[in-house]
Amino acid sequence: PYDRIQDVSLEQGLIPRLFGLVEVRFETGAGGKDELKLAYVTQEEGERLREVVRDQKDVPVAREAGSAEPQAVAVEPRAELLFAMGPGRLLTFGLFEFSLVVVALLGAALQQVEFLLPFDIWDLEGWEERLSGPGAWLSGLGWVSQLIGALSGLLFLIVLGMVTGIVRTFLRDWDFRLEKTAKGFRRRRGLLTKTDVVMPAHRVQAVTVRTGILRRIWGWHGLSFISLAQDAKSANHDVAPFAQTRELEPIVAEAAFHLPAPDTDWHRPSQKYRLDTALVGAIPIALVGVACLFFDQVFWLGPLLFLFAGFEAVRQHFLWRYERHAVDDTQIITRRGWLAPRTTVASRIKLHSVEISQGPIAKRRGYCHLVFGLAGGAFAFNGLKLEEAEAMRAAVLDSIASVDFAKLPR
Repeated sequence: PYDRIQDVSLEQGLIPRLFGLVEVRFETGAGGKDELKLAYVTQEEGERLREVVRDQKDVPVAREAGSAEPQAVAVEPRAELLFAMGPGRLLTFGLFEFSLVVVALLGAALQQVEFLLPFDIWDLEGWEERLSGPGAWLSGLGWVSQLIGALSGLLFLIVLGMVTGIVRTFLRDWDFRLEKTAKGFRRRRGLLTKTDVVMPAHRVQAVTVRTGILRRIWGWHGLSFISLAQDAKSANHDVAPFAQTRELEPIVAEAAFHLPAPDTDWHRPSQKYRLDTALVGAIPIALVGVACLFFDQVFWLGPLLFLFAGFEAVRQHFLWRYERHAVDDTQIITRRGWLAPRTTVASRIKLHSVEISQGPIAKRRGYCHLVFGLAGGAFAFNGLKLEEAEAMRAAVLDSIASVDFAKLPR
């Protein structure tokens, strides 16, 4: 049925692209791994099919408006460029997408073909014997030269990781363009495999702004949409994967959301929740460490495990300091993460349900988890005081009950 189709996207691999063909994917939000798809049709036919489905989905709206015989009217979408990334931006983005996937692939390939080699490449003793002859001079250079060699190897890995990140970024996000059309947000990207996705604005359930440990220093963030189509485990909807905050704000506004203001009334989880979480994580590690002290073979492991237990306690403290949530007139907001914060904003009227859950420890300690039913993703406030959670649930349910969902666009 047309009204069950959540999204229609066009995907164009390298070889189909040479022949002007595309694969049309219909995402139904059924929760399964398989998608309804047509492979392959011409570029023009794929775009026409997408417009036909979009127009048919609008037919019930036209009937409610009083049209006796609603007709699907093809409207040429007016494209407004919201965000784009050129080669310079992609190069900078690629430097932050550090990856050693090439090393992993090379190792896997060597394992597959090692039967063709005259020796075992993973035999360290064998390598020492081979270097004991002509390579023996390496061990006599002294610790300074050996340190320089180790640093050179590390530098090589860093350069290789950066090059890999740049290549992956160019392949995935080449000619990245996000446009606002009459049908919704249209995102196109890809060098070898080109994708063309249109996301209706009213199907955006929430927005997520994320950053990394290093990229946050220079103010770089990524913006993605949580939509109904993601029920089918489709590719995530990155709409601005590498941008400054000033570039994200217009996109968020077009999706009918707004980013947290400087004067947002933030609240933290209960300290009891983080203390209990720290104890649950640290005590088992510490007990294993105590057991290791009684065995000579693993005696050295005890102090190391004590260190890990202490680190877990410190980590939970910092998570409590940097985890916060807020509720305003139209949205619920959560921010998590210490070194790489992640902010998620959801519309109150688009939430499906609100659940308060308590485990045995939480029930005894007087806190709970507030879980929001959201199509396409999970959304929860953890470790709230029970009274605060009940007040939030009442406010959000009032917002949901104020909307007649039968009259919303489908």
